[in-house]
Amino acid sequence: MQSDEHETDSFDVRPDATASMRSLLYLRTPGGATLSLSYLSIPTGAAAGSQQQPLRSDSAATQVRCRRIPHQHQRSSAHTLAATSLRSMAAAPPRPRVMVLPFPAQGHVMPLMELSHRLVDHGFEVDFVNTDFNHARIVTALAAGGGETRAAAHAGIHLVSFPDGMGPDGDRADIVRLAQGLPAAMLGRLEELARAQRTRWVVADVSMNWVLDLAGTVGVRVALFSTYSATVFALRTLIPKMIEDGIIDESADVRRNEKIKLSPNMPVIDAADLPWSKFDGSPEIRRIMVKGIVKSNPTLARADTIVCNTFHAIESEVLALLPTAALAVGPLEAPRSTSASQLWPEDRACLVWLDAQPPGSVVYVAFGSFTVFDTARLQELADGLALTGRPFLWVVRPNFANGVDQGWLDKFRCRVGDTGLVVGWAPQQRVLSHPAVACFISHCGWNSTMEGVRHGVPFLCWPYFADQFLNQKYICDVWGTGLRIRANERGVFTKEEIRDKVNQLLADDTIRARALSLKRAACESITDGGSSHQDLLKLVNLLKEQ
Repeated sequence: MQSDEHETDSFDVRPDATASMRSLLYLRTPGGATLSLSYLSIPTGAAAGSQQQPLRSDSAATQVRCRRIPHQHQRSSAHTLAATSLRSMAAAPPRPRVMVLPFPAQGHVMPLMELSHRLVDHGFEVDFVNTDFNHARIVTALAAGGGETRAAAHAGIHLVSFPDGMGPDGDRADIVRLAQGLPAAMLGRLEELARAQRTRWVVADVSMNWVLDLAGTVGVRVALFSTYSATVFALRTLIPKMIEDGIIDESADVRRNEKIKLSPNMPVIDAADLPWSKFDGSPEIRRIMVKGIVKSNPTLARADTIVCNTFHAIESEVLALLPTAALAVGPLEAPRSTSASQLWPEDRACLVWLDAQPPGSVVYVAFGSFTVFDTARLQELADGLALTGRPFLWVVRPNFANGVDQGWLDKFRCRVGDTGLVVGWAPQQRVLSHPAVACFISHCGWNSTMEGVRHGVPFLCWPYFADQFLNQKYICDVWGTGLRIRANERGVFTKEEIRDKVNQLLADDTIRARALSLKRAACESITDGGSSHQDLLKLVNLLKEQ
């Protein structure tokens, strides 16, 4: 990878609770240390249609977060630390408190946790609300990690969890069904938490926009957070018009493949690439999803602001089209220390492996948290990586491929030897910032897109569903920072195509230069005085209003 000193000087867009401590939960780490997590309870009262259950938090009253305690002293040390924190807090002036509510999926939890860290940096306390299911996964991932993953979660962020309305064996990959049950399962409990903590502000995932109802019951104000691009947010507000005009039907099936252009410098969008038309599911599932979007669209204007993980250099025109004042605070970035935002344990040993690779040599391959490959597609990808003859780092999470077991992975590892490294989950931002990384084979989720942009890494695009096809259009057609991996006439993404596109991408100095130019624009936006930094300060000032 070339150093930043070779970046070009400009970037050009090409047109076309009150809580009481009850006990301490101890989790033994592989290294023998113990994570201490405060377990607290707030009476839940009569949450609508549900049994009373304790609210769980890493702490609603203490600054101690997952602190490492030598296990022979764990109980006395933990209680001493908690008591010390409580005394110091009694003397300190109260910090403004905000509730943060992500949709329960990896790609939603992570950017909202990153935003929460920024808010803590500016003096806030954050109640970060996960579902019980995801909370357990996060705690497990922290406990299973090594090195830095044993460190404390950021002081000032309090992990709270509630049921999601699904049983223990519920299919949480069925995000439409999961979303349908969340309001009944969570709204009453969120109201109780807001009353107990005297919460004045909620920063909520736009997919959890039903939380706007709390404005009427407990008087909170709401900032909605978009986990996708501002363009996708603007498009969702136009769904009723597109149905009325016969471009799509109520299941988002395309009836007329029209070209859609939101503003002069935004990409031309084919109706066939609309996120809801690319959603993986039956027509009935898509109909339910579209109906929910159409129903909720009129309520979005009740939010005080819309916060987007983007920056003005790439989406300034479309930000003005959103239904209420929008703030662009991206690209958001995870802290270097541990953040309680990962549902799988991160394999940080891959960073040591990267240290041993030549600069600009490694092909990084990751497809996010939802992509699922069949056996044939997985084999073509594996063979294509081997054919490149280049070092590669490949993330294969446990549920990435149907019908592929550990035996297959072990055989592939033996086949490629030291040339390639396969891990279950990676600290992606650390990987993308590493000088050994040459390019990113990606599904083009918005988080991955912003992370690649932030670190100046060229893309090979292989979208899977939803907004990823539109993000691919940004990367390839507007910014010029990547290439598409294309299927052949039989719909197969062949190993030869993968090999050839890797070689083509890494030989293209123009793409590399544009990626570095876009990196410069992204970095300038988040530095002091940059557009995203200014918008973050506007958000901070807004959240301090009562």
